[in-house]
Amino acid sequence: MARSGRGFFDRRGQFFRTPEEATASDLASLLGRIGDGESLAPGIAIMLLEKREEIEEVFAEHDQMKEEHLGEIELPEKDNVTTMPNRG
Repeated sequence: MARSGRGFFDRRGQFFRTPEEATASDLASLLGRIGDGESLAPGIAIMLLEKREEIEEVFAEHDQMKEEHLGEIELPEKDNVTTMPNRG
């Protein structure tokens, strides 16, 4: 006998039993292939979903810093300061 049920679909139309699985699939797709061999993207996507609150807090702090940004800060040359590459 046929039964009805509830499911969730990612952006590609794949069926999942939980919203977390569908969202993790979408996140993994956005990340693309990461690493050699089997992609690390699915595991990273699950971690992003699990740490969502902390990640959103980091992005909120980032947005606030960008709003307050008055130019680059000059740092003295020290051995313990690593300069990050400018990504635009």
